[in-house]
Amino acid sequence: MSTTLASAIGAFHPDLPLTVAYSGGADSTALLLACARQWPGQVQALHVHHGLQAAADDFERHCRSFCATLQVPLLVRHVNARHAPGQSPEDAARRARYQAFEAATPPQAGEWLVQTIALAQHADDQVETLLLALSRGAGLPGLSAMPATWTRKGITYHRPLLKVQASEIRGWLSDQSVAWVEDPTNLDQQFTRNRIRAHLLPALEATFPHFRDTFARSASHAAQAQEVLHDVALQDLALVGNPPAIKSLQALSRARQANVLRHWLLDAFQNVPSTAQLTELLDQIAACTTRGHRIQIKVGTGFVRREGEVLHWYNP
Repeated sequence: MSTTLASAIGAFHPDLPLTVAYSGGADSTALLLACARQWPGQVQALHVHHGLQAAADDFERHCRSFCATLQVPLLVRHVNARHAPGQSPEDAARRARYQAFEAATPPQAGEWLVQTIALAQHADDQVETLLLALSRGAGLPGLSAMPATWTRKGITYHRPLLKVQASEIRGWLSDQSVAWVEDPTNLDQQFTRNRIRAHLLPALEATFPHFRDTFARSASHAAQAQEVLHDVALQDLALVGNPPAIKSLQALSRARQANVLRHWLLDAFQNVPSTAQLTELLDQIAACTTRGHRIQIKVGTGFVRREGEVLHWYNP
């Protein structure tokens, strides 16, 4: 085992039993193998069959064969990951995967309860995520990139390989003659992430050899700053009320208005305003000095409108 991979698994202390999300690719193969060796008899694999390409059945067969060799239980979940109009294929597949993880929580006969899941994203994935966020003009939540651990709907997720390079993972598998499957879509450069991997990462490697570490440090700083903004939003929401009172909002700085409104919309309605929508809403709040001033602005999938002295969000 390479030093970096060994240290990453050595520093990983999940609650057991552990479920490893296993696609059959190099990264999840290395994670599954390392975890199965670290905690024998306490690891199972979960494979999500996306049904998006003809090779998907071959991926499942490979996963079944490898898990049988390791004597690791395998759960397989079939999903429909086709994207809706206007939705990116990557986002649709990601949402389908998490739905499959959550659906596995009530175990079927003979299965383990899925409470802790390890995902195989690595240092290169983290850089790609940060570059995508920068390209979209993202704020601190996007610039924080991927968290190492979080909880969602009763499941605790971990990404123990975020400091391990993709090349080290593949080199470790090759040294042990361990096979994996290659997803052909990883080479399809219609996807922005694949273009970043093919063109930007080699250029960064040549120019800034330690870019993975420094980018990860910047993402960590952004995540810490976002935690502070979250705490401030909670305090400000207690001051302005829920729903927010317009006069109380006007007593805050524009930056704090933006922060508390983002929090309110996301926490209460799972909606995130665009920069243009939030700017217009802030302008209208500033201009709202008379009883007759009307506010009704498209925000996310619905509208924010004034009702008396407060703001409400609704989805018609």
